[in-house]
Amino acid sequence: MTSLSSHLGALDPTSDRAVFRQIADQLREAIDRGRFKEGQKLPSEAELVEHYGVSRMTVRNSFSVLQGEGLVHAEHGKGVFVRPRPPVRRLASDRFARRHREQGKSAFIVEADAAGSHPKVDSLEVKEEKADQDISARLGSVRRVLARRRRYLLDGRPVEFATSYLPLDIARGTQIAEPNPGPGGIYARLEELGHHLDHFEEEIRARMPSPAEVKMLQLASGVPVIHLIRTAYDTENRAVEVCDTVMAADAYVLSYQLPAT
Repeated sequence: MTSLSSHLGALDPTSDRAVFRQIADQLREAIDRGRFKEGQKLPSEAELVEHYGVSRMTVRNSFSVLQGEGLVHAEHGKGVFVRPRPPVRRLASDRFARRHREQGKSAFIVEADAAGSHPKVDSLEVKEEKADQDISARLGSVRRVLARRRRYLLDGRPVEFATSYLPLDIARGTQIAEPNPGPGGIYARLEELGHHLDHFEEEIRARMPSPAEVKMLQLASGVPVIHLIRTAYDTENRAVEVCDTVMAADAYVLSYQLPAT
C-alpha cells in the first residue's frame, strides 16, 4: 500500500463535522480522484487507525458511511474494496432497434456484447396467470396473461430480474410461451405474428430494494435498484407487452438521446 499521506490528508480538529465523517469524506474524495481504483482494497482498519490516530470503531463507522453510499463493499476476512463502476450502458435509443432482432439478438445480449461481458439467463419461469390491476390496465383490461420471469447475469453476477406480461390471445400456443422464445427474443416473435412494434413507453424510478430483491440480485448493503416498467405498442397502437424490470443500480448507466424540438 502506498504511503497514506500521499492519498489522504489530516483531520481538522476545529471542524464541527464528526471525525468518522471527515475520514469518510477523505476516502470518498480519494476514490473519486482515482487514487483508489475500482476493485482496489482500501487501507486496512489498522492502517487508518495509525494514520488518523483514532479508534477502530471510528474507522468502521467511516467504512459504513461509504458502504451505505454504495461506493465500497466489504469481503469477510479480506477487507474493504472500491466497488466497480457500472459496466453496462443501456442506450435507450438503440437497444430495441429492429436490426438487432433481425440479427437474432435480444436487447440484453446487445448490451452484454458492448460491455465485453458474458450474458446468461436463469431462474426462468413461464406460466399463465391472472393479471393484477396495474398490468391489466396497461394491456387494455385483459384478465389473464402469459408471464415470463427471468434473471439476467453478466459474467456470473445477477444484474436484473424481469417479468414480461403478454395478452393470452397473442402469446398462448406460440413460441413466446416456450422457455426459449428463439433468436431475437419475444419481440422478434411478436413481429412474426404480425404485431410490428411501433414504440415503447418507459417509467423509471430509483428506490431501495426489498429483502427478496436483495437476495435475488445479491445486492450489497446500501445499493439501490432501478425499477423500470416498459410497455411495447404495435403499429395499431395496441399494448402487446408490459415488462416489469428491477435492476441493480450499480450495474447500469441509463443513457438517453432526446430530441431538441
